[in-house]
Formats: sequence, C-alpha cells, structure tokens
Amino acid sequence: MSFSSLVSDLAFRDNKPNDQASRASRPSARSTAGSYARSYASTAATSVSISGDISSQLHGGYSHPLTRSWQAERQLTKSMLIYPLFISDQVEEETLIPSLPNQHRRGINKLIPHLEPLVRKGLRSVILFGVPIAQNVKDTLGSAADDPQGPVIQSIRLLRARFPSLFIVADVCLCEYTSHGHCGILRDDGSLNNSLSVDRISDVAMAYAEAGAHCVAPSDMNDGRIRAIKLKLIEAGTAHKVVLMSYSAKFSGCLYGPFRDAAGSCPSFGDRKCYQLPPGGRGLARRAIHRDIQEGADIIMVKPASSYLDIISDAKDIGKDMPVAAYQVSGEFAMIHAAAAAGVFDIKTMAFESTEGILRAGATIVVSYFTPQFLDWLSS
Repeated sequence: MSFSSLVSDLAFRDNKPNDQASRASRPSARSTAGSYARSYASTAATSVSISGDISSQLHGGYSHPLTRSWQAERQLTKSMLIYPLFISDQVEEETLIPSLPNQHRRGINKLIPHLEPLVRKGLRSVILFGVPIAQNVKDTLGSAADDPQGPVIQSIRLLRARFPSLFIVADVCLCEYTSHGHCGILRDDGSLNNSLSVDRISDVAMAYAEAGAHCVAPSDMNDGRIRAIKLKLIEAGTAHKVVLMSYSAKFSGCLYGPFRDAAGSCPSFGDRKCYQLPPGGRGLARRAIHRDIQEGADIIMVKPASSYLDIISDAKDIGKDMPVAAYQVSGEFAMIHAAAAAGVFDIKTMAFESTEGILRAGATIVVSYFTPQFLDWLSS
C-alpha cells in the first residue's frame, strides 16, 4: 500500500461510525465534514507530491497583483513609449483629427503648451511628422521636407531648447511633401526611382540630424536607404551621436487611413504595395530586417504592431542584441477606441492588453498614440 493510500484509509476509518458510543461521542456533522475535507485535501496534496507531478500547480505563482506583474518578461514603462506628433506649417493651428480620436495637428506655437504637462508626467520621447498645409508647397521632389523654415526642423530646434531631456525622433519620408503622395521620387511611368529616392531621403535625414534630432527614422522602405544614411552620418562625423532607427518591416495595408488623414499623405494615384511589404510576406520581412541590420541600423521597427506580432518576434530573434520598436498605428488605435465606444471593452484595459502583447512578442519600444493616457495610467 502506498503512503497516500494508507493516509486515505486511516482518514476514512477515523471518521467511520462503528457503534452507538462512537456516534454519541462524535463531533457535529459540520465539524466532521470540515475535518474530513482537510484530511482529503491533505491527502490529495500528499498524493501529488509523492507522484512528483507538481509543475502543473501554477495558480500560486500569480495569486497576487504583484506576483502577476512578475510573470511578465517586460513590463510597460514610460521610457518605452514614443509619442507621435503631427506638426503643421501653420504656426497657430490646433485641429482635431476626426478619424484619430483625441489627436491633433498642431502648429509650432501650440507645441510647448501641449507638451509641458506631458513632460512633467514623464514623457521621454516624441516622433515628429511634418504636415505642410500651405498652398503650392508640395512638388514632385518633396522639396519642403528639409526646408530650414519647415515644421520639422523648426520643431526639432524648439524642442531641443525647451526640453533638453526629451528624446526627439524625426520620421524621414517624402510622402507628406510630394505632390503625388508617394514615398520617393518617381519615374515618368509612375514607378519609384529607388536610386534618386534614396539620395533624397538620406539628404533629408541629414538635415534633421544637423538640426538636432537625436534619432532619424526612415519610413519610406526604399532599398538601401539605411546604408546611404549611415554613410552620410559617418562622413559628417555625426554617426556617433545620431541613432538610426529603421522601419525595417513596414507592411502595406488598410490600417494607415487615419494617419493619412492627419498628415495629408494619401497617394494621388496607385498605392504603395510595390515598396511596402505584402501582409503575408514573413520571409520578405525577415530579409529586410537582416538587410537593415547589416546596413547599420541601430534600432529596427515593425509596423503595424498587433497584426504582426510574429514579425516582432522574428525581429527580436534576428536582432538579438538590438532594441526592437513597434508602431501601434493609427488604424489599430482607432479600432480600439471604436470598440470601447461601442461598449465591447474598457479602453484602458484594452490599451494595456494590446501593448503588453506587443512587448511579449519582443518589442522594447512602442510608438503609441495612447502615450498621454499611459503617462497617467502608469502613475496611478
């Protein structure tokens, strides 16, 4: 007989009535039931212990709110967040973007009042997107992208002076500044001229770096632009102090609609499927990540985030020793807001769940429109 069987047998016999005297001297039914339950529980636990099958007992490890937090490989912190800002060339503008809840397009004169309270709450980083509104400012070359009087370069200088500890990322692309809305310079047949585009994109990146951006982040997806930017940074003697964050795995799709409303960057014809990655292209994404690492990227980014958690995981696997960023794009953000407004779930709960999924997949940096809310939520 096993030890557990013996304990069980003894427990049973101890509680079994065998004569009138024993019945008279027995404790109450409630007491007996409690005693027997304790004996049974003890016996069951002993049985599990003896059999050695204890790895399945998990509940104790997350029975307390603090121990639940300990189960996460990465916990969201304020330093992980980058807040996207849409900077208009109309200095007094402050326009709500209808398709992007609670987000605005702001002119440079509205930046400081907006950011001051956020910086006090712990905002550590922003990413800047220029939005030219003025008439006839857009052309086929995106000439306004690196205009010294343009919204991005002016904002970089202003923010560096006003918030010395704020880390400034400048998105590098031409789509907001080109008359055709594509992310580079086009050939006569409307296709992307990769060589001219890379030369132009790298010049814009250098202009942002020279203005004081801590990080330049090319999002155009032209082949070879990481190498071109890195070489120009080295040549200028600034590669040691400018972070190069590549949108390495940026997928084409329908989740960018609210962003394009905000930035005015919708293509006037065609689409971007020939330079942004196809949604099913996991192998292409892996190749692009490998390529950008070899060309000198300091950080690799996956965009969108929630629909591409496998790609975030791949990025972390490929770039084991590198930070991985993920952009929870405008469509993802808008969907969460729409579902919360419909009563499907609580918005705070879902904001955390979706972001924790991104971190769990391998990201260590999250570009998020929820950043202002997270600054409050993480403090409470």
